[in-house]
Amino acid sequence: MNQKAIKFLACGFGSGLTPVAPGTFGTLAGVPICLICLPLSWFWRLLVVLALTVLSIYVSGRAEEIYCKKDDQRIVIDEIIGLQVTMLPVPITALHLFAGFILFRIFDILKPFPLKNLQNLPGGWGVVMDDFGAGVYAGALLSLFYWLKIV
Repeated sequence: MNQKAIKFLACGFGSGLTPVAPGTFGTLAGVPICLICLPLSWFWRLLVVLALTVLSIYVSGRAEEIYCKKDDQRIVIDEIIGLQVTMLPVPITALHLFAGFILFRIFDILKPFPLKNLQNLPGGWGVVMDDFGAGVYAGALLSLFYWLKIV
């Protein structure tokens, strides 16, 4: 993959280039991907998330080399993946997307244990795995809210 494609994907189709809150805008760029997956069964959504995770690890690692900086704020493909992970345990609805978005951003910003430690992994693994973990935490809480009929 050439540098232009790596930057385009790593920066979340340009959403990571915003001067304010690039992670939030990167997460927003994940919403259309959720909507594209709307007609898919849970199994196919899982396969899409796993494939996108592998792609994001590769792209993030290459983007770090291009930008010569560890987890550069312009790299937001990890936020896109985190939102996909968050949404896996529940049906995709407007309310679930809204709640999932908020929960993911909270966990991504706060990085509760052990998420912060995952940033120390090498290359793209360190960029993606803390957001993947934040998605797991957010998805678990969203699933609980869904089960309790809060959302």
